[in-house]
Amino acid sequence: MRIGTHIGHAGVVLLLVAAAAATPAHAGERVLLSNGFDMRCDHHAKVGSEMRVYTSAGEQDYIVLRPEEITSVEVVPDSPPQPVPTQTRPQAESHLSPADLHEMLATAGQEHNIDVDLLASLVKAESNGNAHAVSRAGARGLMQLMPSTAADMGVDDSFRPEQNVRGGSAYLDWLLNRYHDNLALALAAYNAGPAAVDRYHGIPPFHETKLYVARVIHEYNGRVLARQAEARRATASAVLASSHGSR
Repeated sequence: MRIGTHIGHAGVVLLLVAAAAATPAHAGERVLLSNGFDMRCDHHAKVGSEMRVYTSAGEQDYIVLRPEEITSVEVVPDSPPQPVPTQTRPQAESHLSPADLHEMLATAGQEHNIDVDLLASLVKAESNGNAHAVSRAGARGLMQLMPSTAADMGVDDSFRPEQNVRGGSAYLDWLLNRYHDNLALALAAYNAGPAAVDRYHGIPPFHETKLYVARVIHEYNGRVLARQAEARRATASAVLASSHGSR
């Protein structure tokens, strides 16, 4: 089981968009980044000289970005009721439950000897679980595979979750082997490409890449700690139950 080193929570910054009183209710915001990517958030706020992008309705979970990293911020309106659209894919594929995703990640993790929590952390950073996500750079699906990478990994359709997870996990496995299980370098290569990591002999000096590596490892560490805490609670409960039963 591969485990990464601790890297502290990193942040990101947003251009402030004034909200007029007449602004309609919205489902969130879409942040367009200067590197060509975009991200979804619940809301944002200026705190001192930084902008905080909140990933949920509360004030606890947020990312901090520099102003120059942001191209624009768009309000995402609530979608009005719509007629059933013409489907290009079976309706069942449009919804992927957390349980289904976990099962896919667990299967891929077992096949490639990669911790399922690491794969889950990467999926969260790449697409937040959206199987139909497409970046402005052209990366697709749950693990945001570029078309050339998908082809190299034998993926015919990056929007099919099982294929995307299989291909993304195989690619991460290949990168981990290439960089001798150095998780930070493998993640940097996943984000910026192996050529960039090789050129700089380490994590490239791109803020977006450094942020990405920190974000994935921070999420992964949190998941591992939560899993360990749950295991300790289960052990303590079992011990307590056993002691009561022996009386």
